[in-house]
Amino acid sequence: MRLRLRLAPGQEPADVAASAERLRHSWGVHAVHVDEVKPGVVELRLVGFDVLDRVRMPRKAGGGFLRVPVALREDATAFVRDYRAIPHQLTLGATLSGKSMYLRNLVTGLAGQRVALAGIDCKRGVELAPFASRLSALATEPGEAAELLPVLVRLMEERYDLIKARQGIAPNTPDEEITSDVWGLPESQRPVPVVLFVDEVAELFLVATRKDEERRDEMVTQLIRLAQLGRAAGIYLEVCGQRFGAELGKGATMLRAQLSGRVCHRVNDEPSAKMALGDIAPEAVDAACAIAPERPGLAVAGDTSGGWSRIRTPYLSLADAAAVCQEAAHMVPEVPALDPFRPATPVPSGDRPVSLVKPRPVLD
Repeated sequence: MRLRLRLAPGQEPADVAASAERLRHSWGVHAVHVDEVKPGVVELRLVGFDVLDRVRMPRKAGGGFLRVPVALREDATAFVRDYRAIPHQLTLGATLSGKSMYLRNLVTGLAGQRVALAGIDCKRGVELAPFASRLSALATEPGEAAELLPVLVRLMEERYDLIKARQGIAPNTPDEEITSDVWGLPESQRPVPVVLFVDEVAELFLVATRKDEERRDEMVTQLIRLAQLGRAAGIYLEVCGQRFGAELGKGATMLRAQLSGRVCHRVNDEPSAKMALGDIAPEAVDAACAIAPERPGLAVAGDTSGGWSRIRTPYLSLADAAAVCQEAAHMVPEVPALDPFRPATPVPSGDRPVSLVKPRPVLD
């Protein structure tokens, strides 16, 4: 239930928020959430039960182009991953914490949109390979990632050249035709957006030899460039891992600083939660450390505004997610630069060609 209150002169939303726990106890509800609607007006959301116990996404979740309702907030509203508003995100979580489930919901939510999906999965592709029919590019080991990332950087530079060509500003150029990103280009010239999923990002940082160290430095530099400049070119990063800090090596903290969205599932230690949320919402660290192992999919989401909330991803089996990608295989856009990295898609059993040659028995 939602209530809107007009504040009395001298009151502020913090006064109502400080009374939320007392209101919850007085009304006998599970939780009371307070949000400011406009100056002088606050909205109270009364939740009668724990909506994160059994996740049911609302019918009107607010999806759209590059907007994916991926989880449910504790106030019963949808948590929408909006790439236009938060272009890059870091998702952390220990094994069996629900991080893979979060990734599945993202991929299936984008599968039906005109978006190029690329993946780097250094676990031999076990996480992203089932979605191969919808992916435009897939790298399953660091060597392939070292070849894919420069291609994405060149694609980004080509898009910047396209934007600069459009900026040949003449005195009579209308204001609406002056742009600094791909979204200001005419639809006929606008390139398709690209979302890059990086699973287990630590595998890109780990090295064993001097040659691997040089390759690692190149890949990290390219990832940082994509994080710094990719938004205007329509290239977005979704970086996942179990732990992400300075101990990974040079460039790790610089890359993390560019990932403005943060989602932290259950982690193995407090420093991992601090790596995800400590620099944007310090008070959310304790909430992330309190996630129980028996509630997979539960996470704490924050952003650079300092706000945070508990969310939980609905269950989606790997077979169902792969089926959604298979049905959306025709939505794979044409990006010639990514064609060499297009993963091979297995032929479904019902579509296998039937041999016209009849077998002849072999006689002794």
